[in-house]
Amino acid sequence: MRNEATLDRWLRGVLAVVAAIVAIAVGSSSVGGVILWIVAVALALTAATGFCPLYRVLKMSTYHH
Repeated sequence: MRNEATLDRWLRGVLAVVAAIVAIAVGSSSVGGVILWIVAVALALTAATGFCPLYRVLKMSTYHH
């Protein structure tokens, strides 16, 4: 079930790209790089699906029908 508005999804997509670029800049195999890759993948997946598990746990939504 979707719980992210279009703007929320776009912002997550942009932040995913930024996190990936910074991960490469700091070194993909460094601790910081690995953490940034995990963040980038999580943001990209939530942006693509429109669903954020954390929003679900917190019972919140930015999506308005």
